[in-house]
Amino acid sequence: MPHFSKPAAGSWTENYPELGTGTVDYTDSIDPQFYEDERNAIFRKSWLCVGRDVLLPRRGSYFTKELACIGTSLIIVRGTDDVIRAFHNICRHRGNKLVWDDFPNEETSGTCRQFTCKYHAWRYNLDGTCTFVQQEKEFFGMDKADYGLADVRCEVWEGFIFVNVDPEAPPLQDYLGPMVKGLEGFPFHEFTEVYSYKAEVSSNWKLFIDAFAEFYHAPILHMKQAVKDEADKLADVGFEALHYQIDTPHSMVSSWGGMAPPKDLDMVKPIERVLRSGLFGPWDRPDIEGLDPMPPGINPSGHRAWGVDEFDVFPNFAILVWAPGWFLTYNWWPTSVRTHIFEANLYFTPPKNARERLRQELTGVTFKEYALQDANTLEATQTMLETSVVKEFPLNDQEVLLRHLHHVAQRKVQEYRDADV
Repeated sequence: MPHFSKPAAGSWTENYPELGTGTVDYTDSIDPQFYEDERNAIFRKSWLCVGRDVLLPRRGSYFTKELACIGTSLIIVRGTDDVIRAFHNICRHRGNKLVWDDFPNEETSGTCRQFTCKYHAWRYNLDGTCTFVQQEKEFFGMDKADYGLADVRCEVWEGFIFVNVDPEAPPLQDYLGPMVKGLEGFPFHEFTEVYSYKAEVSSNWKLFIDAFAEFYHAPILHMKQAVKDEADKLADVGFEALHYQIDTPHSMVSSWGGMAPPKDLDMVKPIERVLRSGLFGPWDRPDIEGLDPMPPGINPSGHRAWGVDEFDVFPNFAILVWAPGWFLTYNWWPTSVRTHIFEANLYFTPPKNARERLRQELTGVTFKEYALQDANTLEATQTMLETSVVKEFPLNDQEVLLRHLHHVAQRKVQEYRDADV
């Protein structure tokens, strides 16, 4: 018997019949040609979240983003008019990378009034216009107005900065759709204390999304993170989500957990009891507007045991909202068929004292340990998938979002291939 109600169709998976219930082919995670087609069919046509507007706190603030998945480097900058824009990081003279520090392939950030090329000192305003050409009269009938930076579509939603290199893509608001926009009104702007993690992972990008789109593995893989009695209990009961929802190409899972404080303090470790914090975040909710009530898209089942919602914004971005009052984001940036860069950012309200700071740090280091356990497992998965001994795998009802991710990726690649014939 399920612990929580399921749809009338009988299961979450059968609630979305287009997904089927058969085995899922994981060749899409090991085939180099599929990866190359993914880059064109998915990453060069989708809205990609590159960060939050807090990374650009004042006019002239900028950061660069290296995007191997679309084969470019971008400059994201807040202009003198307060508008956030994106440009390809290339000088219009001879193609030198425009903004970089000591190492051209490393990302950088800062504040400036203009961008100046290191090679021949061409200069550009923050809106991309070319303002200075070294020895301009040596050129032939040049008009600087014709040589501004190559811009990239850039839109901001709820403080999240998205870019899209496809000039024909629909507007960001249309792309996000009603399910993701159900987050609107959450006080994202209040959470300016940020803990960031970045790692190179030797697995296909979809495999790491798989790991975080299901909590079926948590009672087993993360068993040692709980006290023994609690770990044994969770392993025996297993996991079921409160709610799954698909708004193709996006999806979400809503889960129990994150009680603040837990009903039984013996369920958690001594340091968690002392600091009133842990993986699910600080136990004491911040006193800010927007948390009570939450926006309508959060906790769609309305369950009293609700703890966290994960919204997976296709293709490679996730927002997790936690009941104790904080949020985190994930990004998975492919660099090859078998490697990607994983980024995580934990967002809290600014701590008012040392104890609150320690509560946030405990959540941060606990999260890091969980993420390392997942990443290590994924590298083991990648090596065995590449043997092709087994190509298709059964997924259960708690893995419906994995089924959906691979279904969408394979469908988009096939549509791209069919159009290219």
